[in-house]
Amino acid sequence: MPKISSDTLWELAAAEVHSRETEGGEEDGGDTVSERSVFLMGSKAGGKTSILLRCLDRDEPSKPTLAMEYTFGRRARGHNTPKDIAHLWELGGGTSLSDLVQIPISPASIKSLSVILILDLSKPNALWETMEKLLQAAQAQLEKVLSKAQQAQRTKPGAKHPTAVQSTARVLPKDYPDRELISPFPVPLLIIGSKYDIFQEFDSDKKKVVSKTLRFVAHYYAASLIFTSIKSESLMSKTKSFFSHLAFGLDRGKTVSCDSIKPLIIPAGSDSFSQIGSPPTTDVDITSLHAKNPKDLWKKVYDRIFPQENTSEQRELKDPAKDPQYSEPQIDAMRAQKDQELDQYKRNAAKSWKGLELET
Repeated sequence: MPKISSDTLWELAAAEVHSRETEGGEEDGGDTVSERSVFLMGSKAGGKTSILLRCLDRDEPSKPTLAMEYTFGRRARGHNTPKDIAHLWELGGGTSLSDLVQIPISPASIKSLSVILILDLSKPNALWETMEKLLQAAQAQLEKVLSKAQQAQRTKPGAKHPTAVQSTARVLPKDYPDRELISPFPVPLLIIGSKYDIFQEFDSDKKKVVSKTLRFVAHYYAASLIFTSIKSESLMSKTKSFFSHLAFGLDRGKTVSCDSIKPLIIPAGSDSFSQIGSPPTTDVDITSLHAKNPKDLWKKVYDRIFPQENTSEQRELKDPAKDPQYSEPQIDAMRAQKDQELDQYKRNAAKSWKGLELET
C-alpha cells in the first residue's frame, strides 16, 4: 500500500484493488475475474426485462423499467474458479429517454461493452423508427467516447494503457461477407425480435417484409439477429446462448435459420446481401423512392408497407408520480395520506389568515 500522504481516497482505493488483483493472480495461477458490460435498449413494453430475467435464470415477476436500471450477472467458468461478472444496463421508455445512453456507454465500459436492441415484432409500424433512433443515439455516444479517448491518448503518450482505444475498435475478419459494403456497429450488437408468438400469426407477406428488412439491418451493422418469445422454451434457450456469448464470452451455438417462415436465428457473419436479396417491392416502384443509399431504400420501402408511427411523441403527464406503470401500493398510500394532510394544512392556514384579516 502507498503511504498515506497527499493521495486521495480514490487513488488509495485504486492502488488497493490493483494490489489485490496482482496478488490474486499469483495465488490462483493467473485466473482473473472477467468483467463485461451489456446495454439493453428497445421498444417500449417490448419485453426487455422479461427476456433479461430469463437469460439470468431469475424466477421473478418483471416490472416496467423506470428510466435506466442496473443489475449484474455472475457465472463461474468451472469448479473452484472465480465468477465472471456481467454489468447489465437496461433503458426504459423506448425512445423517449434515449439521452440516457451516456450512462452505460462511458470510457470505463467501452472496452468490454456490447449492445442488445430488442424490437417488438408485434408492432411493425413502430419498429423502424424505434430501431433507427436508438441505434443513432448509441452510435453517437460511442463515437463521442472513442473520440475523447483518442484525444486523451494523444495528449498523454505515457499513459498506463496506451492500447486501450485501439483494442476497442471493432475489426472484422477479411473474409467477412460484404465487408466493403457494410457499416459495422462500433461494438458487438445483437438484435432481438421479441413477441414472436404474436408475430407468427401475421400474414406471410408481412412477415417476409419484416424478416428481410431486419436481416438487411443486422447484416449492415455486422450484428447478430434472433427472433424469440418468452412463451417458447426452445427460442429462449437459443436467445440465452446469444446473451451469454456477449455477457460471459460463451459459445453462442452454430444454429442458423434464415427462413422467414420460421424464427430467424442468424449469428453475425452468417448472412449476406446476395442471400437477403432486394427489398420486397411488389406494390412499390423503387425508382420513385429517390433513395440516397441502400439503407435509405430499405427504409422507404418498409415505410410504404408499414407507415411508421411518430415515436418521438411523448405522453404528457401533469404529475409523473401518478403514472400507473410506476405504481408502488405502500408508497402511493403514504403519499396519498401526506397529500391529504397537506390539503388540510393549507385549508387551516387559509382560515387563520382570514381570521387575522377580520381582526385588523
